[in-house]
Amino acid sequence: MRSVSLKSFVVLCAVPCLLSGSVRAASGRQQGGDKKDAAAPKQAQASKQGQTPVAKVPTADEELQQAIDSAGNDRAALVRNLEAFLKKYPDASQRTRIYRALVEASLQLRDAARAMQYAERIVALSPDDMSITLLTIQLLERNGDEAGIRRASNYASRVLEFVERNSAEKSPKLSKEQWENDRNRDRMSVLLVRGRLYLKLREASKAQADFQEAYFLSPNAEAAERLGEIAEMNKEPLMAIQQYARAFALSDNAKSGAERRGVRQKLGNVWRLAHGTDDGLGDYLLRTYDELTVRPGAPHAQRNTGAKDPYDYTLRRAGDGPPLVLAQERGKILVVNFWATWCGPCRAMEPMFERVAVEFDQARDVLFLDADCDEDESLVAPYLAEVKPRSLVVFADGLDRLFAVNSFPTVLVIDREGKIVYRAEGFGEDSFEASLTGAIRGALSPPNAAAASQ
Repeated sequence: MRSVSLKSFVVLCAVPCLLSGSVRAASGRQQGGDKKDAAAPKQAQASKQGQTPVAKVPTADEELQQAIDSAGNDRAALVRNLEAFLKKYPDASQRTRIYRALVEASLQLRDAARAMQYAERIVALSPDDMSITLLTIQLLERNGDEAGIRRASNYASRVLEFVERNSAEKSPKLSKEQWENDRNRDRMSVLLVRGRLYLKLREASKAQADFQEAYFLSPNAEAAERLGEIAEMNKEPLMAIQQYARAFALSDNAKSGAERRGVRQKLGNVWRLAHGTDDGLGDYLLRTYDELTVRPGAPHAQRNTGAKDPYDYTLRRAGDGPPLVLAQERGKILVVNFWATWCGPCRAMEPMFERVAVEFDQARDVLFLDADCDEDESLVAPYLAEVKPRSLVVFADGLDRLFAVNSFPTVLVIDREGKIVYRAEGFGEDSFEASLTGAIRGALSPPNAAAASQ
């Protein structure tokens, strides 16, 4: 799949492409000059006989060519001429190309409103044109009103669906690592954009989910800074400190000096609010930098390398006790909840997950696991002390990678043969318990139970 990049967009097929058909027509007229000359005596003869020559009515393509030719190099004149042509021929066969030319000319004239208007017309005609969709999102984000921002967020969701749909199969030209990196980069870029749009729409919870997933796909300064801002809005100073510190540590090459100073100021303000002084902030920043560069806080990323089956994994317990060797659990039904301490929906879902676990408490062949995916594992112990889950809490240790978990919470039910029979991404409060319970009961039923009961 071609990489979707917000920074590399180039308006395609503008005036040169628009001209192609009419240039060919003009070329044909030149090649047919001999025939025209041959017809000249007949026209002269008709004139001598007193007949009035019939004026030729130009075709739509010829009028379009005239509109372009008369504008010359004047982009403002080109816009006026093309709009006049569209007013006369609103359903012209070349209108998509004309819209593209109008978008390009409007951008050159710094007329963002007109560029947005025609970009959205192209999106309506060509919904799978991701390059123009991305440009439309950019224009709406910068210049749109609330309704425009809402449309931009819908376009961003469409792009995410496109990325998922077109990256399902790896190109043979790419290594698996390169394919995953490209896919994650594409998703991260669009998630950052949609998260910003949600913030402008004052939908902080949706924005938080997008920034969290973007950071999980690839730790980056923008996602961390936005998460810090949301934490401040939610009056969670300790979480804001953590996110701002990450943003500061990750912004070495990603931000200008002024932007980085802005992150530093936000961090200093919330640190003083929480501690009453700047003391300790420097040490905290150094620890954060070390965690993000040396990455001792993410040992699960290097564990179980080469494992291709869930039962090949050995998972560390988050509390005391020996590691969990999943090979010893083969034949059981695994119910795995992938979560992280910073995930608000994970916290909200935990009591429901626990209630389902209690319902199967006597089922010895069902194992419930809470698999933590935090990069900074030092956050887990305080979280568990507060939440006190009853299920067995382990570190994901790469199991999230095996199942391509990209959002939280994600809950899987794995049957006795190691096949996924249920997968829920996100949290639907109304239906979660019933659907998870039903999936577990279905996995517990012998394969021929339904047939035997008939």
